[in-house]
Amino acid sequence: MIAMDAWTLRSRIENIDSLPTIPPVLKMLLEVIEDPKTSLSEIGNFILKDPALTSRILKVVNSPIYGFPGRISTVSQALILLGLDVARGVLLGVSVFEAMKNIMTGLWEHSVGCAITSRIISKKRGLDYSEEVSVAALLHDIGKVVLGLKFPDKYKTIIDEAEKKNNFIFDSETDHFDVTHASVGAWLMEKWKFPRSLIEAIEYHHKPHLSRNAPVMTAIVHLSDILVRAKGFGFAGDKLVPALNPSVWEILDITETDIKEILEEMEDSLYHKNDFLLMDL
Repeated sequence: MIAMDAWTLRSRIENIDSLPTIPPVLKMLLEVIEDPKTSLSEIGNFILKDPALTSRILKVVNSPIYGFPGRISTVSQALILLGLDVARGVLLGVSVFEAMKNIMTGLWEHSVGCAITSRIISKKRGLDYSEEVSVAALLHDIGKVVLGLKFPDKYKTIIDEAEKKNNFIFDSETDHFDVTHASVGAWLMEKWKFPRSLIEAIEYHHKPHLSRNAPVMTAIVHLSDILVRAKGFGFAGDKLVPALNPSVWEILDITETDIKEILEEMEDSLYHKNDFLLMDL
């Protein structure tokens, strides 16, 4: 098997907006978020043109991912509270929802579970940028969506191989593409001019010790991914649970007791009080 080289793959991935199978709302969205001059009001106008998208945005903002349950009633209010970069990330997340369902059943649930868990961890660490961390967690696997859209047959083979060989999906991705979904997601975040902190959280969510600009955010996304996998919530492409990178203990300054408390709060947020996770977006 000859893997596609990374440079060829990157050039093809970065043309994702020209793909005929890309959902129409996502195609229009990419034009909006790729322009660094786009304002909150322009994003708001884009959302309001699509009633289904408006409903999804409000449902996400009022979910346990963020700290405003049931309190946000308008798109403009949501955007002001979230800020430009977080709003762009949330918009991207809900716009790839349909694609996530079609490519990998359970991937959206996994992504939302990670976003909620990242908020729990951020609160425990006393961070004042938990919204940014949550959106990084929501988007951490966007590379899987893009690979699935660009190479649907090959990516289905990758998922099947991971199950058959009992591999991590990133190992099967490397066999076929010479890179993983983490790199693919980071390429697109760069193309779409997201902050460096978000790019690194996506690029290094399996290797948090490599993050230089956002080690705490990246470590939280890494830990969230592992805890959600361990809980068996959603599906990330394989049924395995990666080992926790040892650097996380030091970066986040957490203890085993902290982990137990996080797991207990996850249990409450993911299973008991969250109708949002039934995924009727």
